[in-house]
Amino acid sequence: MRYKYCPICGTELIEKYSWDEGGVPYCPIDDMLYFDTPKPCIIAAVIKGNQILLLKQSYIFKNSKVLVSGYVTNGETVEDTVRREVKEETGITVGEIKYLGSEYLPSREIIMLTFMAKYESGEIEKSEEVEWASWSNIEDALCQMSEDEIGKGIVKKVLDEMGYAGNKAYRCECNNCTIDNM
Repeated sequence: MRYKYCPICGTELIEKYSWDEGGVPYCPIDDMLYFDTPKPCIIAAVIKGNQILLLKQSYIFKNSKVLVSGYVTNGETVEDTVRREVKEETGITVGEIKYLGSEYLPSREIIMLTFMAKYESGEIEKSEEVEWASWSNIEDALCQMSEDEIGKGIVKKVLDEMGYAGNKAYRCECNNCTIDNM
């Protein structure tokens, strides 16, 4: 997000040179630079043995299953966000959380911090924002996530983390998909 007005006093910002950042929106009243700030979001692959938790949320992708995701709230760590979003969307409690990397979604100015989280306890109790949630065999996940390129990238990282040596999980990428997407 690029600021046009000072969020403190409402003054229209001017451009001020800031070393290697170049021109940055600046408030001369509050003497404050306002750097571009992407919205931080988490996306988590919840793993239970050889299963992965997949959701259906048509407002994200109409014909694809997705992983748990959500925005980071002020005052919480990204690990807290993973735990909160998984609990809010599915009722599941996760234990160990591992950071897998980040992705940037320029169309929505979102920095997506990606994680793998191990199931700890609970039964699936989907929230109202989730149409469907269930455990799926991780070998079927890529086929079920046809529209979600970032989610598929995370599943591939999880397969690597698990030491997966087979090729069944990658069958849809070879146009050899034998599973119903939905």
